[in-house]
Amino acid sequence: MSVTRSVLIGAGAYLPKRVMTNEELSKLVDTSDEWITARTGIKQRHIAADDEMTSDLALKASEQALAEAGLKGSDIDLIILATATPDQTFPATATRVQAALGMNHGAAFDLQAVCSGFIYALATADNFIKAGQAKRVLVIGAEVFSRILDWEDRGTCVLFGDGAGAMIFEGRQGEGSSADQGLLTSQLHSDGRYNDLLYVDGGPSSTQTVGKLRMNGKEVFRHAVVNISEAINDALTESGLSANDIDWFVPHQANQRILDGTAKRLKIGNERVVSTVAQHGNTSAASVPLAYDVARKDGRIKDGDLVLMEAMGGGFTWGSALLRV
Repeated sequence: MSVTRSVLIGAGAYLPKRVMTNEELSKLVDTSDEWITARTGIKQRHIAADDEMTSDLALKASEQALAEAGLKGSDIDLIILATATPDQTFPATATRVQAALGMNHGAAFDLQAVCSGFIYALATADNFIKAGQAKRVLVIGAEVFSRILDWEDRGTCVLFGDGAGAMIFEGRQGEGSSADQGLLTSQLHSDGRYNDLLYVDGGPSSTQTVGKLRMNGKEVFRHAVVNISEAINDALTESGLSANDIDWFVPHQANQRILDGTAKRLKIGNERVVSTVAQHGNTSAASVPLAYDVARKDGRIKDGDLVLMEAMGGGFTWGSALLRV
């Protein structure tokens, strides 16, 4: 049976030039390279320049994706930008990217699901394409989390970095089997009861401030491995596949221990796990496309490979996606 598939036709990424190592961070807060590495696996993170906004990072990643796809901004019908750190409260940061790309038609909007944002945006793009409302969709994850960190809180400021990743999807016909190229399935979940475990302590309607990130790390870790594993198992079941069919596992880069715990629970060997957390830190909605871009460009991910992506973020929100590239 013929079905519409959302096929990945271009990807790109951007990291700010400034690199902050653990050693540099240890001069700002009571921590050390050994402490950070042992607990998170992170060695460094990228920090946006003072004059760089989320839209700037998003634009550079998008331009790479367009170049790879051989397209112009005017060839895109819809932009979905996943971010928890927009340029402004409104308008949507996606509209700034839209204007910069010369896309004067269609639609552009932001999507907020924190670290799960890119997975949520993928699912949203897929549904627009399947419904026939868009032919080509630019999906972006972009963050400048450095702007909402408490640089005196060593439990959170050591974890996050800035960056952006982008993917372009095009609607094409498939046979309806797991051998099809494109997005095979996506699973989205949330549970608002856990708001106070990972949140920002500010907002326009509450404090009239941006606020700073707060987290109960132990509880987030406990929920992350279980929730993510369940979402992945649901995706595999729906697709009639098993963990052995996965060529590459591209997880949200939150913490190396979470990556290891999830892979172990799913019985996915470390040799099939793409990990960039040591170099990037947690870039929230940008982490999955950034990690994908690294593995694609270094030759690990090849045409025809089955890629499993997942993420979990504040809310809690979490989800997974299976993509054959």
